[in-house]
Amino acid sequence: MKVHNTLGNGFQEVIYQRCLALELEKAGLCYAREKEHTIFYEGVDVGTRRADFVVEDKVIVELKALVNLEDVHLAQAKNYVVAYDFPLGLLINFGSTSLQYKLVFNPKYNSENSKIK
Repeated sequence: MKVHNTLGNGFQEVIYQRCLALELEKAGLCYAREKEHTIFYEGVDVGTRRADFVVEDKVIVELKALVNLEDVHLAQAKNYVVAYDFPLGLLINFGSTSLQYKLVFNPKYNSENSKIK
């Protein structure tokens, strides 16, 4: 909220990423920015994708700077939490007049199989 309240909308996504990184540091949270992850299809490496942020090795944070979030953006965020095998993610859109955010749950997450406890 602080980043959006301070900057408002209209900047490129990378500006919001940099500001959010500063706020995560101030909050003392452990995070990785643009963390790359291999995507597998039927056990075959088919490429990589980078999440905007991985916070505390538990939450995927995907940022957007769009006029409005659409279903495709929510689907993308959901795919990331599944691919990274995290229980949840957060989709944040800084591009609208009011900050938009969605909590995204991993429907395939099984805490017993996870390295996250």
